[in-house]
Amino acid sequence: MVPAAKVIGAFYTRMLPVQFPSRLVDLKKMKTDSDISHSSEIHDESLDILPTVVPNSASVLAPSSLDMKNPTALSRHLSLLDEGSDTPLLAASTPLNNSFNNRRRRTASDSNIYGFRPERQRSFRQDVGHAAAETYLITRLTFRLLTYLGLGYRWIIQFLALGCYAMFLMPGFIQIAYYYYFSKCVRRSIVYGEEPRNRLDLYIPENMDEPKPVVAFITGGAWIIGYKAWGSLLGQELVERNVIVACIDYRNFPQGTISDMVKDASQGISFVCNNIAEYGGDPNRIYLVGQSAGAHIAACALVHQAIKEAETERTGLTWSVSQLKAYVGISGGYNLLNLVDHFHKRGLYSSIFLSVMEGEHSLARFSPEILVKNPSFRQAVSLLPPIFLLHGTGDYSIPSEASTNFAAALRSMGAQAEVRLYEGKTHTDLFLQPCRVPLSKAC
Repeated sequence: MVPAAKVIGAFYTRMLPVQFPSRLVDLKKMKTDSDISHSSEIHDESLDILPTVVPNSASVLAPSSLDMKNPTALSRHLSLLDEGSDTPLLAASTPLNNSFNNRRRRTASDSNIYGFRPERQRSFRQDVGHAAAETYLITRLTFRLLTYLGLGYRWIIQFLALGCYAMFLMPGFIQIAYYYYFSKCVRRSIVYGEEPRNRLDLYIPENMDEPKPVVAFITGGAWIIGYKAWGSLLGQELVERNVIVACIDYRNFPQGTISDMVKDASQGISFVCNNIAEYGGDPNRIYLVGQSAGAHIAACALVHQAIKEAETERTGLTWSVSQLKAYVGISGGYNLLNLVDHFHKRGLYSSIFLSVMEGEHSLARFSPEILVKNPSFRQAVSLLPPIFLLHGTGDYSIPSEASTNFAAALRSMGAQAEVRLYEGKTHTDLFLQPCRVPLSKAC
């Protein structure tokens, strides 16, 4: 059995001259060398560590004067080195090496101060921050809505069904999300009003050699979950056909009621009509488009604006219905009195729906079909642009009769209206398959 003192002594003889004394001598030499100005800061910082590593450095014996065969001398020498410190010698020497590494790292990082980061890095951080902020907004509004609605079994079933549906569509959602956040054609969250949700996204074609036709789009979402990003698929499709798309965001319930939604949509339309030329759009070719609840909100904004123009002769108004080339409603509902019971059976309970619509007494005021039938608004109806209504016969969310009845009411009052029914198409088919809707041809 080899004595422990010999093993420790052999290790100390081999390692100590490398690990400590030579470094100590170098540090002392560096300290006394006043001519090396660039090294003074490192020497001072390194020597500050010496009291921690060697409390009694004067008592340290040189390796050559140590009798390695004498265990007593070896033990005394080790105790001198480790005196006053709870950390073993080799561990205590680690901060010294880390000091040089830290100095090396600080020097390397300081050099970045004098350079500029690539533009792409700044843009990526902004994209991530923007995505996080909007995700937080949607999540917060969702929890507020669930708090207001409660968690009935029908809502739970509908939520689970929606979750399964979203999982099947997840690959497509990821592809659309990547386009929405990273495409050069998308300009997100342009401010058009003072409310937090008064934002719009612009989808601008890459080829801007001439003014492009413009689509002002109001997204759907049952007046509760509408969001401007829902129009990214339509924006992508129409941008490829050299059409500028403005997806207008608006307050949802419970953040706002129907009058707030119509007001926000009207402000967004006003911004598009008055400012789209700055983005390469043709102000003489602006089309108002809405889908589902967005079709209802856009129709309300359009009819209300026509009534204001007929009554006030356009004084004090920020935009005119004459600035719109046409209105296109996709899978919309235009007579709320006929939809209350239908929505209740579909899970949008009448108590909630009436809260969104500000009570039963407001249903007629926000029903475009009822408004255009009013003889006193005949002059306002004559101001409306051409109206195209698109609907699928397989739509169970809003029956296709909603579009046919609205078109009939418009035509009875002298307005130009056309309805196109698509056999077997559901509520979302016309929106998720925009290439089959002749919207781009109309533009």
